Amino acid sequence: MHDLVSTEWLAANTGAPGLRVLDASYHVGLPGEPPRDAAAEFAAGHLPGAAFMDLAAFAEPGAALPSTMPGATHFAALAGRLGLRADDRIVLYDDAPHRTAARAWVMLRAFGFAQVALLDGGLAKWKAEGRPLEQGTPTPAPTTVDVAAAGVGVLDLAAMRKIQQEGTVQIVDARSAARFTGAEADPRTGVALGHIPGSRNLPYPRLFNADGTWRQGAALTDAFAAAGIDPNKPMAMTCGSGITASVLAFGAHLLGQEAAVYDGSWTEWGGDPTTPKATGEA
Repeated sequence: MHDLVSTEWLAANTGAPGLRVLDASYHVGLPGEPPRDAAAEFAAGHLPGAAFMDLAAFAEPGAALPSTMPGATHFAALAGRLGLRADDRIVLYDDAPHRTAARAWVMLRAFGFAQVALLDGGLAKWKAEGRPLEQGTPTPAPTTVDVAAAGVGVLDLAAMRKIQQEGTVQIVDARSAARFTGAEADPRTGVALGHIPGSRNLPYPRLFNADGTWRQGAALTDAFAAAGIDPNKPMAMTCGSGITASVLAFGAHLLGQEAAVYDGSWTEWGGDPTTPKATGEA
């Protein structure tokens, strides 16, 4: 199984032994965004055989920051309710503007799941091609998940401070140019304007074609290069709360590079009065 699978491939392999399909749609709900209920949308229509991976529930309970990566105990409990097994081949998709299947990809890999792919074009492409959907919310048979790893590919504030000070790793910010430069206020209260000093701005929509499929090969390399980033050198991805930074991390993965995600991202960095901040262009 490739890291990015087509709708044709998935349609041909639906129901194959050991293949799990998970809907990882999550709606951030920032001010100005229309309210959406990912669980209700899943019940109304999802890919055949899919289960709903509720990313809101997977966030660490009681964490001070939004969308915080779960601890091993919480992750294992919820992954077990989904019926996941360590040797599963997992295909993730979403129907969310922030491309949240990539966040699920980062999370599963952080806890040792090795065979994880994204569906190219997501639910939108599947529906556009007139492929069948199922309704309802299935309940998978539960399993016991033993977490062999935790936190792989995820950075905390201390690690990001070190990276920013040393300047040896490229910091890549997935937010819009207006939020990166500080021309637009952060949607979360108590968070400063601007970006991490020394970072580069690559808004995550630039990694996609007009039809919602991923850019690949030279087109994807060009997207990184246009932002002043060398994808062959180490990268640390950031955004508002770790969601779209995961999109950049998957994009780097498609180019054969592994990039870590700063989990707290700008919500943490911009909300900390002790961190340095910059405004304007990179």
